[in-house]
Amino acid sequence: MLTKTIFSGFGGQGVLSMGYTLATAAMLEGKHVTYFPSYGVEVRGGTANCTVAVSDEEIASPVASEPEFVVAMNQPSFARFQSILQSGGLIFVNSSIVDVSSARGDIEIVAVPTSELAERIGTIKVANMIMLGAFIRLSNIISYDFMVKNLTDILGEGKAKLIKINKEALDLGYKYVRE
Repeated sequence: MLTKTIFSGFGGQGVLSMGYTLATAAMLEGKHVTYFPSYGVEVRGGTANCTVAVSDEEIASPVASEPEFVVAMNQPSFARFQSILQSGGLIFVNSSIVDVSSARGDIEIVAVPTSELAERIGTIKVANMIMLGAFIRLSNIISYDFMVKNLTDILGEGKAKLIKINKEALDLGYKYVRE
């Protein structure tokens, strides 16, 4: 089954990292994956997004014209990408900064106050991992237990010292949408 997701937000919010982490985890699980990043010339503070396709079979195109999922970490991303989300799709939003009052009526909104939750942990830098935890819980694209067990391999040895806080952030997002 082919599933396409767009992760989007400002550069510096970790949206490309979110997509790359999902793609790497899915690949390590033995799935076929494409990861297609796109960002403005401004990079930090500019717009950034990536498309991640995960499938049990080979993937013909990394382009997501009607993705099943969208993650919007800021208002411009919400405005831009909700329009291409397929009817009945899920859009995950950072409800700390995204106003969803202009949402389409045929999509489901998953509001996660990632900025506020990240501040509870002690750093806004893990807001993306909180959202990724919520996304994994509701999308079922990859196994959450696999992600946590293999986080060092997924993120790479260079980030080994950050594994504990990233696990805490993933867990917080996963539990937030479960409850």
